[in-house]
Amino acid sequence: MSRIAECDVTDCAYNKHNSCHTLAITVGGPEECPQCDTYVVSAHSGGIPDMHGGVGACKVASCKHNELLECNAFTVKIGWHQNHPDCRTFEHK
Repeated sequence: MSRIAECDVTDCAYNKHNSCHTLAITVGGPEECPQCDTYVVSAHSGGIPDMHGGVGACKVASCKHNELLECNAFTVKIGWHQNHPDCRTFEHK
């Protein structure tokens, strides 16, 4: 599973100190905008404190790192794009 090396989406319930603490995220959204579908804003922190998240599924078929709906990048970065979080590691095939 590709590891999330960095997440700049600090208002996400799974983010603590720019690190994702859920077991896995799903990357989806429109083909040209690989959104983090797991992003959630909550008054409560989520995830597992000692866990560093990974990419469980990628629904963006046009990404060169997507192989059979799985991400094969060594690590990924998540960050803001316009008004939503995107996979910043996305590259066209």
